[in-house]
Amino acid sequence: MDKRIHIAVVAGVGYSHLVPILQFSKLLVHLHPYFHVTCFIPTLGSPPTASKTILQTLPSNINCTFLPPVDPKDLSLPQGSALALQLQLTVNHSLQSIHQALKSLTLTTRFVALVVDSFATEALDLAKEFNMLSYVYFPSGVTALSSYLNFLKLDKETSCEYRDLPDAIQIPGCVPIHGRDLVDQAQDRSSQSYKFLLRRVERFRLFDGVIVNSFLEIEKGPIEAMTEEGSENPPLYAVGPIIQMQTKYGDDANRLLECLSWLNKQQPCSVLYVSFGSGGTLSQEQIYELALGLELSDHKFLWVVRSPSSAANTAYLSPQNEVDPLKFLPSGFSERTKEKGLVIPSWAPQIQILSHSSVGGFLTHCGWNSTLESVVHGVPLITWPLFAEQRTNAVFLSEGLKVGLRPRLNKNGIAEKDQIARLIKCLMEGEEGGEMRNRVKELKEAANSALKEDGSSTKTLSQLALKWRNL
Repeated sequence: MDKRIHIAVVAGVGYSHLVPILQFSKLLVHLHPYFHVTCFIPTLGSPPTASKTILQTLPSNINCTFLPPVDPKDLSLPQGSALALQLQLTVNHSLQSIHQALKSLTLTTRFVALVVDSFATEALDLAKEFNMLSYVYFPSGVTALSSYLNFLKLDKETSCEYRDLPDAIQIPGCVPIHGRDLVDQAQDRSSQSYKFLLRRVERFRLFDGVIVNSFLEIEKGPIEAMTEEGSENPPLYAVGPIIQMQTKYGDDANRLLECLSWLNKQQPCSVLYVSFGSGGTLSQEQIYELALGLELSDHKFLWVVRSPSSAANTAYLSPQNEVDPLKFLPSGFSERTKEKGLVIPSWAPQIQILSHSSVGGFLTHCGWNSTLESVVHGVPLITWPLFAEQRTNAVFLSEGLKVGLRPRLNKNGIAEKDQIARLIKCLMEGEEGGEMRNRVKELKEAANSALKEDGSSTKTLSQLALKWRNL
């Protein structure tokens, strides 16, 4: 008789939604080896190479299946539609495939729970049909989750666009957040994307719980507010920080060697690492200003550069490989900064870079994966959000935790070179930067403690595993 306990998982679309839920699955089966995970992966078009490669790192008790790819034409969306809407509709179009797979598997296997990405909440109906408990895996922090749940109240109380509210929004347990810093989907309340957001959030409350990649010590206020007795919020399980332990993919071994060889020659805490994640892109004008700001700062830097785009999330679903991004740097920049910086096109081994002793700061887009990786390695931040919930994360990091500095944008939405240089100097050599470095080191220790055998996150995951085991 099969004594394994089976969990079904539905991943989100795109690398930054796939990785967190797979990392959660790996942690679950590592700590509780009697679990077996079956993961269904929706895709918009062909799966990217990075998504395929990460499956090779999974243990034998996690099985993954790429669902039939959704043709972008089948979404019937006008060109330039919001990224979140594309992600949501891709999962919706994959529901029939998930249903067929579960119907077949449940003939011989009993699944006790269904865990779905935050864009896959429509799969709740499948959990009910196949008599499974249902959970959302929310790949960002509790602050972002709280801001989402607050929309149900805010939508009824507010007549204008949230960005036009004169005062910051007070969300229980969270740092105050201005409307302009809420998730992209909430910036146009008449849009289809916003309507989908409200529906997603309403469905959150129908699940048996929300699993969050965060930990008590970093978001104590939001977690306590969400779990307060009498709250209408779903049960919350903070099980993080869950991050990749390395980012090394076969053909990129030479890139890893190049980065580490250069970093090994630098002084401790002397290098600013600059990266906008797996999907972030800058405009041509902003690439110029950032390059000149790095040069003006006179500090060492390692910069991961992508080709410019007018949309900040261009590379999220369509990685850019066709044009050498180094061609878009200012004339003479590479020659002038060859003693100060290393410029890497498109991709770099982020975990190994952040864990290197010569790295003293991280200029980041504030994606939650990158945020946690920076905290776990004790690296303070320049917070430069681009899309999704990244502005909310930036507020949390810079105004809540006070471990990051956020650039101000001019009337054209550009961070100018002089300000960039000042922020870099402040982070890397100033008193304020030193204080942030001390605070993030405390968070690093708290993150490590949360994942110990008696840590807050390990206990929480064990409680969830015990609940599933007893079904």
